[in-house]
Amino acid sequence: MIAAREGDRAPSETTSATPLWRPGPFATSEVPEVKKVAAFGGIYSNHRALEVAIADATGRGADLLLCLGDLGAFGPHPDRTAEILRQAEIPVVRGNYDDSIARGLDDCQCGYTDPKDNHYARISYEYTLANTSPEHRAWMGSFPHELRFRLGSLEVLAVHGSPRRMNEFLWETTTPTHFLDGLVREAGADVLLGTHTGIHWSRPLGPGRWYVNAGALGRPPNDGNPEVWYAMLEEVDGELAHEFVPVSYAVEELANEMADEGLPEEFIETIRTGWWTTCLEVLPGKERGRGRH
Repeated sequence: MIAAREGDRAPSETTSATPLWRPGPFATSEVPEVKKVAAFGGIYSNHRALEVAIADATGRGADLLLCLGDLGAFGPHPDRTAEILRQAEIPVVRGNYDDSIARGLDDCQCGYTDPKDNHYARISYEYTLANTSPEHRAWMGSFPHELRFRLGSLEVLAVHGSPRRMNEFLWETTTPTHFLDGLVREAGADVLLGTHTGIHWSRPLGPGRWYVNAGALGRPPNDGNPEVWYAMLEEVDGELAHEFVPVSYAVEELANEMADEGLPEEFIETIRTGWWTTCLEVLPGKERGRGRH
């Protein structure tokens, strides 16, 4: 028997007595049909960007708004993000952060191996755990590990990291196409939709098959611009049509909240400048080379 790794799905968790959080179209169908979906990657407690993104995606005609997990981390007041998602009845796929918070684990299961990355991850996780209410922790424990839906004629599988592991990093420059295609085929899907890396990207895998990484709504993608991003997807003539949508929000207001909460200046600098100052060691060489640090 192979022992479970951090971030792997534990069999017992899929059969929990806790009812799964399946609002919206998932409340009446295991695999609902939608026309246009807005996918939000890691929110990271950026409640200000989340509010703007919800309004923007709704205005663009999305009939499904979907969160791909990691509600907390990095930003201030994690309960505010939870309240927004619950009020809007947005389905949420379980991320490693949500899983750790719900189960009261000692760390975020982020998947880092470098001491520098883990140092800041620990600060972020301890703050988020201490400031998430028991009610919201229990709610996070009801998140499913994956969600399926039909986007026109395409079947989409939404996960946090990958179908294999919720904290698996799938980087654009180091993930082979044949590997991604194998994940999609093994999952019985046409489109694999994920996040976890914090940087948005996509790749066609063959006729009608795609991988889309929605990036993160919670912090910029290390590009020197404070805007954050989400993904919009729809089916056109049997093929996936998608775009990455920039979100401008009240950056200074969020930065001031972070300072008031005593969060590290390194986190605040990233929000203001768009350049990552932490969690850098996990980046592949080419992704890191695009940044300042």
